[in-house]
Order: sequence, then structure tokens, then C-alpha cells
Amino acid sequence: MESLYLPQIWLALIAFFLLYYVVTDGSDLGIGIISLFSEREAERGVMMESIGSVWHGHQTWLVLLGGMLFGAFPVFYAVLLSSLYIPMICMLIGLALRGVSFEFRARAESKGIWSRAFGIGSLITAGSQGLALGGLLGGLPIRNGVFSGEIWAWLTPFSVLVAVGVIVGYTMLGANYLIMKTEGDLQDRAYRFSGAAAGITLVLAAAAHTWVTFKYPFTLEKWALPGYSTALALLLAAAFFGFVFYFRSLVRRKELTPFLFNIAVIVFSFSALSLSFYPNMIPNLSPESISVSEAAASSGTLAFMLVAMAVLLPIILTYTAFVYRTFRGKVSSEAAE
Repeated sequence: MESLYLPQIWLALIAFFLLYYVVTDGSDLGIGIISLFSEREAERGVMMESIGSVWHGHQTWLVLLGGMLFGAFPVFYAVLLSSLYIPMICMLIGLALRGVSFEFRARAESKGIWSRAFGIGSLITAGSQGLALGGLLGGLPIRNGVFSGEIWAWLTPFSVLVAVGVIVGYTMLGANYLIMKTEGDLQDRAYRFSGAAAGITLVLAAAAHTWVTFKYPFTLEKWALPGYSTALALLLAAAFFGFVFYFRSLVRRKELTPFLFNIAVIVFSFSALSLSFYPNMIPNLSPESISVSEAAASSGTLAFMLVAMAVLLPIILTYTAFVYRTFRGKVSSEAAE
């Protein structure tokens, strides 16, 4: 009976890692995107300094997420990598450019080129992740559990829509992080970026969710099931009211609560989307969808990995909490020089 639920346990763990990565590194990527709109090098320096002590750890979660997918859901990992090869490579290029920019800017006499490279790398990474997500949600050609489409099968109008949504959503996260970490003119601009990005994100998210719901009949069927319909209605209502309280906190010029409500909106929206697709892990029109159990590794592998994760996860979370506590507080313009 225990082995029956191992795939679901690992699905929940991976969802946690994914959400944590989106919130943390998404904030970093959003700050990079916002930096492209700044003409002042000193201001771009403050933005980079606000994440200078934590961005390494945020990207580590992406590495852990990839390793967990490879071990726990090898079929999903294989389809994902073979079908989304181009956006994945572009994402790695963007991440490498961001890392190089941080190190080179700290030692360069002319810092402007590297702060711009940081912003461009962030935009490439965010856009690539959005194209990969849109390609996955939009449906990939699968035959006998193997990707059977062309190399550009992921590139569709829907994937472009999702990519724009991810870029704007990360900008929203980055702006809220800057609200917490900065002050003065930069914080005022962050408030404006946050409000504008939130409005666009709300429209794009609603459009993408509506498109997905009507594309896949099995998601509509969930609304006819008492348990599923109630859960979906509650999650979507929670996401909507999260947006309401989010805008309210911006109007009241709160510093912490916009970021917290931003996280709440992400969690509720992601949960509603995931519940709509469950138990399909690779969504597609039936019978080509691949379920969680079909994508999972053997019970022995999942059990072994779960023991290792029970040891490692508390250590990772403790270290992460220590880092955030150590580097809490506002960033000064002197520290960014």
C-alpha cells in the first residue's frame, strides 16, 4: 500500500521544489529584467547587490529539481529533454551569462556592459522557461511513451503566450523583492513595476488557463466531479482574492505583504492547474497522455531516494533560512559600488 503512494509523494516533493525555485530564482530573474529598464548604473548595481548573497543558492534548486526528475520520473525527464531541447539549452546559456556577469562586473572597471549582460541573461532564461512550460502544457506529440514530433514542436502561439506570461510574472516577483530590499526612488519604481506587471499577469494567466481548460476535455470533466469541482473552485477563488489583497497592499505601500500575496497567488494558481491535469503528468489529448504512475521509476528507486531526501531536505532548508537571516535588511547604494 505504501509503494502505491510513492509516485504521489514524489510528485508533491517535486512540486514543492518547483514552487520554491519559481519564487526565489524567479525573483532574481525579475530583478534582472527590471534592470534593463534602468539607465543608471548605480541603480543597476543596487538591484544586483540585493540578490548578490543568495542567487547562487537559488539556481542550486534548479539542479536539484533536474536530478529529482531524472531519478523519480525518468519517462517524464526523457520526454521533456528530447522535446524541449532548444529552450532548455537557451535557458542554460542565459543562466551562464547571468553567472559570468555577476563575477565579471565585480572586477571590471566598466561595469555597465556586465550589468546589461545580467539583464539580458535573465530575460533569456525567463523566456526559455516560459517557452518550455508552454510547449509542455500545449501538448507534445507522443507515441508509445516517446516524443515523436519535430524539433520545433514546442513553438506555438500558446507557448509564446505562456513565455510572455512567465517574463511578466517574474518581473512582478522581482519588483516585490526590490520593494522589500530597497528604498527611495528605486523602491517607488518597484511599486509601479509591481502594479503594472500584476495587471498584465492576471490577464495572461486567465487567458492561458481558459485555453488549457477548453483544449483538454478531461479538465472540463473535473468540474462535474463533486470533490474536484469544489477544490478547483476554492483554489481559483483563493488565487483571485490573493490578487485583490495584493493590489490592496500595493495601494497601502506595504513592503512585505505584496511579496507574500504574490507567493500565495502562485501557489493557488499552480495547485489549481495541477489538479486540473492530475493524474496526467505529461498532458496531451487522450490516449497519448502519460500519467504519474506511468512516468514514475520503480518503487525501490523511489523509496531509496525518499530516505535520502528525508536527510537532505531539512539540511537544505536550515541552511537557506540561515542565509536569508544573515543577509536580511535593506541594500544601500554604498554596498553596491
